[in-house]
Amino acid sequence: MALLLQYTLIYASVLLLVALGGCFSEHSGVINLGLEGIMVMGALGGALVMKYMESLPGILMLLAVMIGSILFGVVYSLLLAVAAIQFKADQTLVGTAMNLLGMAAATVFVKAMNMAENVNNVSSSIQYIEQKKAFSLLKIGKFELSWFMVIAAALLAASHIVLYKTRFGLRLMACGEHPQAADSVGINVCRMRYAGVLISGMLGGLGGIVYITAGVSEWKFENGVAGFGFLALAVMIFGQWKPKLIGIAALIFGLFRALSNVYSGFDALTALHLPSTVYNMLPYIISLVILALFSRNSRAPKAEGIPYDKGQR
Repeated sequence: MALLLQYTLIYASVLLLVALGGCFSEHSGVINLGLEGIMVMGALGGALVMKYMESLPGILMLLAVMIGSILFGVVYSLLLAVAAIQFKADQTLVGTAMNLLGMAAATVFVKAMNMAENVNNVSSSIQYIEQKKAFSLLKIGKFELSWFMVIAAALLAASHIVLYKTRFGLRLMACGEHPQAADSVGINVCRMRYAGVLISGMLGGLGGIVYITAGVSEWKFENGVAGFGFLALAVMIFGQWKPKLIGIAALIFGLFRALSNVYSGFDALTALHLPSTVYNMLPYIISLVILALFSRNSRAPKAEGIPYDKGQR
């Protein structure tokens, strides 16, 4: 039970961070389907920090890894921001291209880096065995509380406050609902949409490093992030683009994902004699069922996905 709780919270933290990122982007009016690619690039940034700054002590390692993953995520999200806002490109196509490019670029980069250090090693993996210890906050029996769980909870509360209690958040949501009206009262729509996409890159990049350090001490970047970017989109839709509901949805999806790691420890589940692949598929099946049942009544920001035209009324 302790392991189930631990994996549920860590996977929920990943989904929460990435879904909140998508929430900020879509509230500004830009659909971010490139969350999967942003996660991969954020994971790459954090992994490189762990590899080349391995001598950093405890809390400094945690901060450096967070900064590295956030920077990589923000820079990579600029591709979407420039293409969608500046050049008014199709946001769905740009996001899809970012997903394909992210994993391919990370794999090629890590293989080239490993080859330069060791001619016989052309793996796309980075190890971080000792560095992971900096992420542990508290251990009670088999349950280990990670700093990332606490950070995700804090960012959930901060996101709610920012979106609903601050001038910035209200202006951001206005740009996603009716950008022409927002522009008419002096709000710079393009600037707010850039801000939304970059915040999305920050949270998506952070979610990437949380994902790859969740259970292992080495990551092969050719494996990507197993569709967690798309699961996060399902969490965001199920949560109705509202941080509080997104938090609840992330826990539900995180629980189903955690079952694939610990199902063998439950007699009731092992008695079913289901292959492990069924439990691996479970969160994706659940996401399809939930979206089929609830997406009809979901209310997305009205202007999401529509390039802003200042002359249109």
